[in-house]
Amino acid sequence: MSAETPAAGGQFTLRRQQFRAWRGTRPFWAGLFVLLSGLPIAYFPYANLQIGHLTLAMATTAGAGSLIIGVLLVVLGVSLWFQKHVRVFAGVAAILLALVSIPVSNLGGFLIGFLLALVGGAMAVAWAPGAPPAGQLATHAAEGTGGAPEATDHDTTVIKPVDGVDAPNDLSGTNPANGANGRHSAG
Repeated sequence: MSAETPAAGGQFTLRRQQFRAWRGTRPFWAGLFVLLSGLPIAYFPYANLQIGHLTLAMATTAGAGSLIIGVLLVVLGVSLWFQKHVRVFAGVAAILLALVSIPVSNLGGFLIGFLLALVGGAMAVAWAPGAPPAGQLATHAAEGTGGAPEATDHDTTVIKPVDGVDAPNDLSGTNPANGANGRHSAG
């Protein structure tokens, strides 16, 4: 078998490609960093370090606070994977929880959890969804699955005056004669 020989398209290859496609549509690495940051923050305040016959307890008075911060970071990491529309909230919350973990849980899990949460939160805030491939846009346009109803008047940025001499010229956009039916149009 040479390097140019294509691999057989098995089940593993199919699953790997599906996972790659899923991972590409969400802030996967940000979610992974935020999820991993919660583990040392929640673990270290409850850990006992064995040095020979000497047991060093890392427990602090804020053990419950460390556990809460760690669990919240894990939940934020998972929500970044499965609820990508909350990425800005989850990123900012991860950064704030990382900052709070410094005094609460042994310097933020000995700076490991703190740094992972900062990097993951910044990546979540900075992530932007990419444009779908050109072929996918054409199929959605042909199917009509855009999700938004089609407007009858495509030019809604300029409010048209009311025709007629006796009608008031209301340019507020809320006059039913302008076709707004009392709704404000954002433009």
